[in-house]
Amino acid sequence: MSHSTLHTERLGERIAKLAHPGDVVALWGELGAGKTVLARGIAQGLGLDPSDVTSPTFVILREHAGGRLPLFHLDLYRLRAGDLGSTGWEECLEGGGLTVIEWPDRAGDDLPADRLDVRLEHIADTKRRVVIDATGPVSRARIEELAADAFGA
Repeated sequence: MSHSTLHTERLGERIAKLAHPGDVVALWGELGAGKTVLARGIAQGLGLDPSDVTSPTFVILREHAGGRLPLFHLDLYRLRAGDLGSTGWEECLEGGGLTVIEWPDRAGDDLPADRLDVRLEHIADTKRRVVIDATGPVSRARIEELAADAFGA
């Protein structure tokens, strides 16, 4: 449970701290659920300026360099079926950075099979339910690291 935007950002920082080149984080949730807030926390955790991270809704892809890893921030909200191939997102997945995808459902079957799925659900004005799932062996290792980090192991 996240009780504030600060909690959501801190979760993003923890995810970034454990990220490896090539990791993918898919952010699921309705408008206003906190996806971009989490992305800002991830930027902060990579040593990037979080104020540079805004919802790239009209741009689809923004690359942020200068941190521990490059951050590739995609927002597929306005993507039409069949347009994914023209975004250059495949290069992000192989670019040696951390790829964060908002509205991943728009990618359909093209979504990477091994990724960290973070589902944010609006509960109240500042309260969100956050569920993190692994979809493969690499993302499962990240969840184990995240759990160990949370409990000081």
